[in-house]
This record gives sequence, structure tokens and C-alpha cells, in this order.
Amino acid sequence: MESAAELMTPAEMAELSGLQFISGIAAGKYPAPPICRVLNYRMTEASEGRVVFRGTPDFSALNPLGTIHGGWFGTLLDSCMACAVQTMLPKGCGYTTLEYKINILRALRHGDSDVEAIGQVVHVGRKTGVAEGRLVGLEDGRVYATGSTTCIVLDL
Repeated sequence: MESAAELMTPAEMAELSGLQFISGIAAGKYPAPPICRVLNYRMTEASEGRVVFRGTPDFSALNPLGTIHGGWFGTLLDSCMACAVQTMLPKGCGYTTLEYKINILRALRHGDSDVEAIGQVVHVGRKTGVAEGRLVGLEDGRVYATGSTTCIVLDL
């Protein structure tokens, strides 16, 4: 049975800056969130104010119409945008998504190429962080969705 023991504790995270923590996940030093396995995506890049995930839309994410469910788009974009905010936070701070919005511009189907979810910080202050994201096809370079998020900054 899987458990929270696979993840870092808040006390362990509090000892790292946001960039150290997120970069550690990208490098495989720290465990990735279980949602990544469930929805078939992984963090591939992390730098100050920018995080990239790569995902493969697969059969398990299909909606009743046979296209990739909007929740898959939303999860990848929420992940890249919010993690970009985390890279800007000092030791002892974390975040949670306060709200996010996505715009799906074109459908993805099972068997389509991998996509990158690219999150970029717009602003991070003491109480909130704002970021934008794009979901881009790796083979065709087309933008499949865009998003924006506001995160609330928390003490760990």
C-alpha cells in the first residue's frame, strides 16, 4: 500500500528554499508527488521562477467523447504554475493554489505526442504568488492550453 511516507515531511521541506526543494524533485533527489504517476507526467526542468513538466496523454485520461479530459490539462498546468511560484519562496515557506484558470485551445487525443507544461512566475510577494502557464505539443509546437494561477504563501 502506498503511503504519505513516500513524501517529504513539512519539517524536511521547511529546511530547504523553494528552489532547492523543487530542483531536488526535478533531479530525482526528492520524491515526486504521487499524482505524477497517476496522470503520467513528470517534472523535467526547474529554475528560479520557471518549472516544466512533460506529460503523455493516455487512454486513462479520456473523457466520454474520446478526447483527453480537461482535468488532465488543468492538473499539468496547476502543477507547473504553482511549482514555479514555489521556486521563488524562501526556507520555511510553501504554497497552496488559491485559484487557477485554464483555457483549452485545442483537443488532445490518446496517442498524441508528449506535451510540455511550462510555468512562469509573474509575481511573488509575502502573501501571494501569481504565475502563467502554457501546454505545448513537443512534436508540433502548438499551444494546446494556457492558464494562470494565484497561490497563497504559507509558513511550513
